[in-house]
Order: sequence, then C-alpha cells, then structure tokens
Amino acid sequence: MTSIAATTNLPPLGAHQRQEVGLQLQATLLELLDLSLLGKQLHWTIAGPVFHPLHLQLDELVDSWRELADSVAERAMAIGFTPDGQAGAIATGSDIAALERTVHQDHLAVHELTRRVADVSERIRARMDRIGDLDLVSQDLLISVVGTLEQQQWMLRSQFSERS
Repeated sequence: MTSIAATTNLPPLGAHQRQEVGLQLQATLLELLDLSLLGKQLHWTIAGPVFHPLHLQLDELVDSWRELADSVAERAMAIGFTPDGQAGAIATGSDIAALERTVHQDHLAVHELTRRVADVSERIRARMDRIGDLDLVSQDLLISVVGTLEQQQWMLRSQFSERS
C-alpha cells in the first residue's frame, strides 16, 4: 500500500485531518493579519507623551505579526490546505474588535492593543489544543505563535502606568 505522502507529496494526514488543521491555521492566519492591520491603524493614529517609542514599537509588532502569518499560511500550504489572507476573508473571519476611527491616546492604545493580543492568544491556544492529536507539526507552530504573542503581551503590559 502506497502512502498519501508518496502519491501526493503531502504530509501523511488524512483528508479530515488536513481540513480540520487547515481550518485552524486559516483562523489563526486571519487574526494575525487583522492584528497587523490594527497595529498599523494605531501606528498612524496614536498621540501622547510616548508617541515616538510606541510608534516605533507598533512597527516592530506589525512586522512580527506579518512574519507569523506568513509561517502559518506556508504551513497550511505545506499540508495541502489553501489559505486565504485577502481583505474580505479577514473582514468576515476575524473576531478582533475593530478600533474606533479616531486619534488614540497612547496609554489607552496600549490597553486596547494588549487586550486584543491577549484575546487572540487565547483563541490560538484553544486551536493549538484542538489540533494536538491531528498534527504535531502544526501544533508546534501554534505553540510558537502563542509564545511570541504572550511575550508581546508582557512587553505591552509593562507600559501600563498609574493613570492607565
């Protein structure tokens, strides 16, 4: 009997496993891309005493989220699942709360961003658990994504001041 890996050049996952893991990766991709868009919105619209360092930090975060999204999309392709990172998919598939279209005070922006990163991290952690029995390689990728997001949460939380 020939394995699916040998006949299709795909990792040896069954069709159901491939679909389920792919859907979990797709949901993660959409949230990471949405985070990157949200980060850019804040980058453009923050104001306040720590504008400059926060403006620069947001660029670093956006770059990180785009890199993570790229890794997730590439893993989906590697297992034979075609990801969709287009604007329409993000708009309909991401659970991240939108920002108000306004100028955001720096200390409030840090709180809003920290909350959203924490929410995304929790949802990815749940996906990580769901795919553990299906594909350890994809689970390992999501473990890495959660680790990065939780480190970013810590760095954002460390900026909270008495007034915020």
